[in-house]
Amino acid sequence: MENLSRGQRLPLAGIAPNGTFDIGLNAAGLRLDFACFGLGTDGKLLDESYMTFFNQPRTPCGGAELIDIPGDLLGFRIDTRLLPANIDQLAITASVDGDGTMSQLSSGYLRLLAGTEENARFAFSGADFAQERAIMLGNLYRKDGQWRFMAVGQGFNGGLDALVAHFGGAVAAPAPVAAPASRPAAEAGRVSLEKRIASSAPHLVSLVKHATVSLEKVGLAKHCAKVALVLDISGSMGSLYRKGLVQQFADRILALGCKFDDDGEIDVFLFGSKVHQPAPMNLGNARAYIRDVVEAHPLEGDTRYGRAMEAVRRFYFPDSQGGERKSAVAAPLPVFVMFVTDGGTSDKPLTEKQLRWASYEPIFWQFMGIGKGKKSKSKKLLQFADSDFPFLEQLDELSGRLLDNAGYFSVSSPDEHSDAELYDLLMAEYPGWITLAKQHRLLP
Repeated sequence: MENLSRGQRLPLAGIAPNGTFDIGLNAAGLRLDFACFGLGTDGKLLDESYMTFFNQPRTPCGGAELIDIPGDLLGFRIDTRLLPANIDQLAITASVDGDGTMSQLSSGYLRLLAGTEENARFAFSGADFAQERAIMLGNLYRKDGQWRFMAVGQGFNGGLDALVAHFGGAVAAPAPVAAPASRPAAEAGRVSLEKRIASSAPHLVSLVKHATVSLEKVGLAKHCAKVALVLDISGSMGSLYRKGLVQQFADRILALGCKFDDDGEIDVFLFGSKVHQPAPMNLGNARAYIRDVVEAHPLEGDTRYGRAMEAVRRFYFPDSQGGERKSAVAAPLPVFVMFVTDGGTSDKPLTEKQLRWASYEPIFWQFMGIGKGKKSKSKKLLQFADSDFPFLEQLDELSGRLLDNAGYFSVSSPDEHSDAELYDLLMAEYPGWITLAKQHRLLP
């Protein structure tokens, strides 16, 4: 194993003759965000989809991907064979998350791995820096048709924004002036929100556009609703949280929430054996929201759908106290609940009761199971198909409800579908429920 000093270079052919290798990253004494920038020959970001980090864990080509590496805080898997020809460099960076400067860092390293074998390591510490809030740790680059690595260790005083600007990316601008008062209130709110998204959360702009197209398809372009995201925090979800896939999915639901409501936020509920309701996810806290809430509410044992549904109902319809309801109750706006889990529940009877009672309220439950579900189109084959979510599949057809108030689908991973496909899935049953809810006077 070779210890690298700042500025030292080495060819990667000996480490990764097939073009595939891992980069392990670690730091102590300061919380850092790690990122990988895909750059062209001019040293500028190819486009924003080639910035790989917590919110965006994989490049479109698959050449750089965020992964878990045992013993490290984080890692990137690099496959140079998949990188497009116009990617000339990959810059590996770190930036301070929150307050502080790199001088507070007690120790850190970047290491190059072939499988589990460590071939080279670049160590760094706070003694190498002063007031910098970001570092370019290393640079992978092409030379004479071969890939090489250079240990860099260059600091940037401005943090992540300085890194993004250095690589030619777009940095959020100051908040824009509010929409003119002459616009109708709803229209002005939406125009103002669009500007706030572009300014405060530009990574949501494309998502909002895809959500818009899906809503227009089903006649809900101007539909208003409250949106809640209910997330399973049982231990089995751990790798999905660490890889940033739950964060990525939460961004997609926040974008939908921005189309349904102009306040730019969604309510979030976490459930395992208990239920927690952290502060809403919004444009200001979106980038690291999931990591922060799971840090505050560590993963738990057990999974209880019913208890989570009870908490959601109690929050939106406090008069029910999450209990039985036998007659319809109306509200000005519906509630769209995105319910995410990767396993079964230990409180099936309560879950069934909650879904029946909630059918008298203007609340729609969209369940998504992460695992193996029945996907055959043949009814004969379906009865023999294996599934991780037999209860959810039964729940989707539950009897004894005022109206069908739930939808269900399964995915093998939260990022299985493209943004456009996901929003189409989310709108598969919701518009029909809106019609039924109006017929039963749950909605005006």
